Amino acid sequence: MLLYTQLRNHRIILGSKSPRRQYFLREMGIEFRVAVPDDIDELYPAGLKGEEIPVYLAKLKSSHLQNYLNEETILITADTIVWLDDEVLGKPGERKEAVRILKKLSGRKHEVYSGVCIRSAHKELTFSDKTNVYFKSLSDQEIDYYLDNYKPYDKAGAYGAQEWIGFIAIEKIEGSYFNVMGFPVHKLYNALNDFVISDTAYFPGNVSFPDA
Repeated sequence: MLLYTQLRNHRIILGSKSPRRQYFLREMGIEFRVAVPDDIDELYPAGLKGEEIPVYLAKLKSSHLQNYLNEETILITADTIVWLDDEVLGKPGERKEAVRILKKLSGRKHEVYSGVCIRSAHKELTFSDKTNVYFKSLSDQEIDYYLDNYKPYDKAGAYGAQEWIGFIAIEKIEGSYFNVMGFPVHKLYNALNDFVISDTAYFPGNVSFPDA
C-alpha cells in the first residue's frame, strides 16, 4: 500500500521551517501542517559525536512540540550537521565565520549527518543518515563570490548543495544527495511506512480534520 494511502487518516505535522524539508515532504505526496518550535537553544551534551548530535537535536525539537500530539497526529522533526575533524561546522551567522568554514571544507572530504524523529502519542522512532561530500579546493575569489551572491549564513556548513557552490565545488558524493540538503527522504519514506503500519491499532478508521 502506498504511503499516501496509509497516511490519509492522520494529521502530519512537520516541525521545521526549512523550505527544503517542506518541499521534499510535499513532493513525497504527503499533506502536512508546519509547526515551528519556539526558539530553543540547540545545545547537546559534550560527549556526543557525529550522527548522535542531529538525532539528539531532532528529539529535542520534537519534545518542544509535544502539545500538538493527539490520537491522530504524527510529528516529524529533523536536524542536519556538517562534521569535519570531530567538529560541528554550524550555521556561520556572519561572513568571517563563513569564510573560515569554507576554507576548512576546501579540498577535503566532510560528512553530513541528518537525524530524524517521528513521534505519535504512543511511540517514537529515530534514525540517522550519513553522506560523504568531497569538495574541490576553493579559491578566495570563489568563496567571496558565493558569499556575496548567496549569503548562506543560515545553512549548516556555510553552504547549500543546491546552490552555485554545490555545482562547482562538490566533486563526489557517497550516499544520499537529498540528505545533504537536509532530509534523507528515502529513509524517511520507509520509516514512515513502517511507523504507521505498526501503530495502526492506535488510530481510528475514519478521521476528519479542520482546516489548518
